Amino acid sequence: MTEERRERGRTSLERETYGERSAQERRARGRSARAAQAEKQRRKKEIRRGYISLLIRLVLLAAAGWLLLTQVFLITQVSGNGMFPALKDGDLVFAFRLQQEYAKNDVVVYEVNGEEHIGRIAARGTDVVTLDDSGTLLVNGTAQSGEILYPTYAEGDLEYPYAVPEGHLFVLGDYRTQTMDSRMLGAISMNDVKGKVITILRRRGL
Repeated sequence: MTEERRERGRTSLERETYGERSAQERRARGRSARAAQAEKQRRKKEIRRGYISLLIRLVLLAAAGWLLLTQVFLITQVSGNGMFPALKDGDLVFAFRLQQEYAKNDVVVYEVNGEEHIGRIAARGTDVVTLDDSGTLLVNGTAQSGEILYPTYAEGDLEYPYAVPEGHLFVLGDYRTQTMDSRMLGAISMNDVKGKVITILRRRGL
C-alpha cells in the first residue's frame, strides 16, 4: 500500500508538473502572439508614416516646382522665325522672371494684347530710335549693327526719330524683314515683359 501511495503521489506530481509546464507554454505562446501582433501593428504604423512622409515630400516638391515655373522661371516655345537665326521655330526658351534691369541686346519674352512675343532689346526708356531708308538702325545717333544680318526698315505707324517712353523698351526681332516687333507694336511696357531669356533648348535636341 505504501508503494502504491508513493506511485500515486509521483503520478499526481507529474500531472501537476505537466500542467504547470503546459500553462507556462500557453502563457509563452500568448506572450509570443501578443508580441507578434504588436510588431505587426508597429510595422503598419511605420509603413503608414512612410507613405505620409512621402506624400508630404511630393506635395512640397510639386509646390516648389509650381513656384519656380510660375514665379521665377518661364518656359515657352518659339513660334515662327522672327528671331532667326538666334532662335528657330519650335525651340524651347527658358526665361528668368525676376530680372530687375534689362540691357540692350537682352533677349526677352513679352506680351502684347494677350499674344506672346520674343525679341531683342534695341533701345530703352528715353533713348531715341532712328530708322533711315538704307535700313540702318540708329540709337541716340549711333548705328547699331552687331550681328544682325538683315536691314531694319521703318514699318508701322511710328514716326522717326522716335523717343522711347520712360519705363518702356523698344524691342526688335533679329529677322528684321520677317517679324512683328516694336516698329508695329510700339514700345513695350516693362510691365508686359515676362522675363529675360537665359538659355535655349534647340528643337533638334528634343
